[in-house]
Amino acid sequence: MKKTIRTEKELGEALKNEQSFIEIEGDLAQKVIRIRATGRVAWLVAIGGITIALAGVVVAIPSGGTTGLAVAVGGSAAITVLGLTTFSAAVAISKSAGSVEALNQLREYQVVAQSSNKLVLKKKAGVK
Repeated sequence: MKKTIRTEKELGEALKNEQSFIEIEGDLAQKVIRIRATGRVAWLVAIGGITIALAGVVVAIPSGGTTGLAVAVGGSAAITVLGLTTFSAAVAISKSAGSVEALNQLREYQVVAQSSNKLVLKKKAGVK
């Protein structure tokens, strides 16, 4: 049975499990559309910022907060590209999936159906 995804955590888990079809509803659908629509060069900037921010989430506590500046700089570039809510969703999806690579996987799905609050994705043939 296909489960409808409504949270970043659920989406991260679906990507981690390499689901063939992903059905997303609610605000998350629009955030995923924005992630997928980001151009190649802008995506490289965004993914770099997300990676830095994700590392900051993990590293900030043991380092006494010294990574704050790097997180702010990297995060601000990604926020400029994606917008704050989409950036936050991207970080949460990456964290849930265990890797920022999940966002690259997300961009490898094809859109099967799309409306204002629903997105259905299918894994492209030949993509692992």
